[in-house]
Amino acid sequence: MRVRIVAVGKAKERYIAEGIAEYEKRLGPYGGAKVIEVRDERVPKNASPAEEVQVKEREGERLLAAVPDGALVVALDPEGETWSSEELATHFGRWEIGGVREITFLIGGPLGLSDEVYALSDLRLSLSRMTFLHTLVRIILLEQVYRAFRILRGEPYHK
Repeated sequence: MRVRIVAVGKAKERYIAEGIAEYEKRLGPYGGAKVIEVRDERVPKNASPAEEVQVKEREGERLLAAVPDGALVVALDPEGETWSSEELATHFGRWEIGGVREITFLIGGPLGLSDEVYALSDLRLSLSRMTFLHTLVRIILLEQVYRAFRILRGEPYHK
């Protein structure tokens, strides 16, 4: 099963780019993972609620354009379901058995995701009730995906 993470904005920090590359490499034997970054919108200073909605809509269009046909779509949402690592692994196992060939996770920018993205997603998932830098979420998610595959295969993880 291939994993795609589509995220708004470019991860400029070197440590984040290195972390992404490391987990993409580690996930190779499990079907592979790829982080795709789509262009973010400039948010006007003192943006009105309507302007913020427009920003999210434009970013949402870019996110959805990067979703391959037939992929299971998971929107990262602070209000989404929260799972343990073991529960994530269980879902990955069910998806594999169910014939899911690709999972696409969508990560919004600082303003979040558009209503259209939520409407077209199969699932809303929260990584935590805490707030994280949206570029750092890429590494956190990749690590949890890697951990899920290791759990599913009965392989040791901690090292």
